[in-house]
Amino acid sequence: MSPLFKSDLFRLKDLFKASNWILGLQWLVFLFTNIVVIPISVGAAFGLEQGKIASLLQSSFVVTGLACMMQALFGHRRAIMEGQSGLWWGVILSLCSTASAQGVSLETLGGSLGVGIVISGTLTLLIGLSGLGYHLARLFNPAVMGVFMFLLGCQLAGIFLKGMLGIPFGHAPAGEASESVQIDVAVSLLSLVVVIGVILINIKTPPRIGRYALLIGMIAGWALFVQIFQSDEAVGPFPPFRMQPFPFGAPAWDAGIIVTAVLAGLLNLANTFGALKGTEEMYRSETGPAAYRASLSITGAFVVLSGLLGLVPYAPYVSSIGFLHQVGVLRRLPFILGSFMFIVMGIVPWLGQWLTRLPLSVGSAVLFVAYLQLLLSSWNFFRQVEWNTANIYRSAIPLFVGIVIMTMPASYFEPLPALVRPLVSNGLLMGILLALLLENLCRWDRIAPKA
Repeated sequence: MSPLFKSDLFRLKDLFKASNWILGLQWLVFLFTNIVVIPISVGAAFGLEQGKIASLLQSSFVVTGLACMMQALFGHRRAIMEGQSGLWWGVILSLCSTASAQGVSLETLGGSLGVGIVISGTLTLLIGLSGLGYHLARLFNPAVMGVFMFLLGCQLAGIFLKGMLGIPFGHAPAGEASESVQIDVAVSLLSLVVVIGVILINIKTPPRIGRYALLIGMIAGWALFVQIFQSDEAVGPFPPFRMQPFPFGAPAWDAGIIVTAVLAGLLNLANTFGALKGTEEMYRSETGPAAYRASLSITGAFVVLSGLLGLVPYAPYVSSIGFLHQVGVLRRLPFILGSFMFIVMGIVPWLGQWLTRLPLSVGSAVLFVAYLQLLLSSWNFFRQVEWNTANIYRSAIPLFVGIVIMTMPASYFEPLPALVRPLVSNGLLMGILLALLLENLCRWDRIAPKA
């Protein structure tokens, strides 16, 4: 155990220090800002009624808080957010967008996704318990992680940009054809103001203020939205807290969707490897087999739970690295306190009811700025790769293929077999798969440029 971990073991009296609770409040803001848009957008993509979206949001708060506390106490034991995976979120919204074009109903999609997520979570749990995670981490070298970070940023930026422009997540609203959906100019302009404001606060103000840029942008944008549009987009009355199994549809078996979900779950391991490798220098401790075993086992258990409850599956957040650098506090206690407050926020109905009034356009604008940092994460990994004119293909192929697939309409993939269509039509998954194959089947470092 490193010296930092020895000093991180807190005592009971530390719970009564105001400074720890203030730092915990900062973590609460980070957790909330990253999570709140995800269940609302997924619920909207599946066409759920407002009451079910409210329950989905409550479950997300509670389960996320529990997952963070479990990882901090019994998993990797670092202050790294365990949240609903951006990779999974992108895959689910992408499948919702292409389902109708591929002749799949939302009920079948939701039920098959639930089954696929449970299977992928079980596999992740087995990988963790068996100790294979430590060996699989070697497959995700810096070149693979660089491709993963860049394509994830592209996919999430595309999702958030659509939300900023007032374009519905997933399917078009009931009764409207997808061709009739248009950009909402007024909402787009407000979103642009929020983006510019958050960036300016981040780069122009002192660190003690800049660390709250996302929260300031969210509150100010929310207030402006209500004043301009006379609406706060309330999800609806919050019911007493309860968890509803399979809210998107009864368990179903669409082989293509399930295969895509299982592969997405395996590729989701990149989040664990990226978060733990990225914090090794900060914690002055190399991640060993025990840490991978504990972290992946807990992640797998929560992925299974998310499949049963209709939540976006879980993974450590690589973006936590930037937050830790910004705040400069690595201790676990504030993180645990923030996670506890997040659980309370989900259990108390009126708190959750108030938070669901956040407009999707404002939330999308704030997170659009937050995830621009993925470019820096990608660049930091790529800096460890030695490129030349002969081996540039190792990264160029997965990057360009992934980006091009992201821009192609779903109808282009209709001639493909239904089993592989959901996978091949997803640019993020195809890019990561190509990067893994190219990096582990060829010794690129031995290829020298021709004279």
